[in-house]
Amino acid sequence: MAQSNRDGFTSTFGALVATLGSAVGLGNIWKFPSLTGSNGGAGFLVVYLLATLLVGLPVMIAECMLGRSARADAVTSFERLAPKGQGGWKVIGWMGFAAALLIMAFYSEVAGWVYAYIFKAISGSIATTDPKVAGVAFGELVSNPWASLFWQWVVLGLTGFIIAFGVSKGIEAVTRRLMPVLFALLILLCIRSLTLSGAGQGLSFLFMPDFAKVTPAVILTALGLAFFKLSLGMGTMLTYGSYFRPEQNIPATAARVMLADLSVSLLAGIAIFPAVFAFGFEPAAGPSLVFMTIPAVFTSMPGGVIFMTAFFVLTAIASVGAILSLLEVPVAVLSERFHLPRKGAAIATIGLIGLLGVPAALSQGTMAEVKLFGLTAFDLFDFLSSNILLPLGGILICLFVGWVYGLAGPERQMAETGTPMNRLTIRTAFFLVRYVAPLAIAVVLLNGLKLF
Repeated sequence: MAQSNRDGFTSTFGALVATLGSAVGLGNIWKFPSLTGSNGGAGFLVVYLLATLLVGLPVMIAECMLGRSARADAVTSFERLAPKGQGGWKVIGWMGFAAALLIMAFYSEVAGWVYAYIFKAISGSIATTDPKVAGVAFGELVSNPWASLFWQWVVLGLTGFIIAFGVSKGIEAVTRRLMPVLFALLILLCIRSLTLSGAGQGLSFLFMPDFAKVTPAVILTALGLAFFKLSLGMGTMLTYGSYFRPEQNIPATAARVMLADLSVSLLAGIAIFPAVFAFGFEPAAGPSLVFMTIPAVFTSMPGGVIFMTAFFVLTAIASVGAILSLLEVPVAVLSERFHLPRKGAAIATIGLIGLLGVPAALSQGTMAEVKLFGLTAFDLFDFLSSNILLPLGGILICLFVGWVYGLAGPERQMAETGTPMNRLTIRTAFFLVRYVAPLAIAVVLLNGLKLF
């Protein structure tokens, strides 16, 4: 039986912004623009949108419905929903538990760099028009062991403090305030970027497709991004779904999250690419776009320090919602399955991530030569989570929903509050989850393992 006194989201809007906060992260501000830039611009965007509709959205609907039906953490949910004698499906929840810890071990480090850059931007220490000089400043930060560990622990301390307050008073309360600020800062940066001379070239790059640049590699990259950027396959959407109110319209919520997430990504592109082109920088700079190219771009424009600071504040805000959703997966498991008090579960989770995060934080400096299978701890944690646990978890979720849980479960959830359009949406999503998504995610898994 579900716990009657279990915390949850207090409103439809609260559930929406919290779920959006999970989907919106550094990937929108950092990864999406860099991948769009290095994969040909608008053509990549079109493929990404199709992949999101065919894979990302259906799996998100399925995960949220599983969570709301079970009203439990990611592990217990599969125990409750699996047929009698098939308790082995709970391995999906444990994979999400492990993936959340591994992702946080390196993601908290990247977020720490962003936090550090807020103060670097304010001080003017990265105000240079030379990306190489900006690269040296970035190298000094990531190779300094004490700075790396300090900023990682700042991130863990802040988000751990929030998560300890629970779902409604912690996650929901914070994301309700941060998401509007995120959109306001993005729009401000977009307006400034669009007023620059030569901004039209950046908009053409972002919105005028050149399908000659759409290669099989581009398609695979877009497919992988569509799955990972919506926080799928790691237990976060399932856990958040377990906090949804009974009347929450899950298909509508998932669609709004997808559209808002896409909007954030596009706004980030509008804020970045016109400025990149206006000042003659390279749009295909990859991950260095944020930490090396962006400081040079903003320094080149009037009021650059102000807008550069706003950009890194924006990026830090984007990281908070995603981190909270990742933390909630192990915190929920520890508090519900092992009956730890909420604050104790939060402390245990932060402590465990802190220990895992030490080798990841030092991978760019004192432990750069310490490798396993040719990978530093940072890269190994990224590979294990992004290339194995997440896609494998996604495939298993699709198989569970499509072939074990079945369509009857989602249709029961729609019986009282669903509209005919919702029921059609559920059936369409079920078809895609059963037949299309597992094959597409399997391609992502095989590609990530370098098997083709």
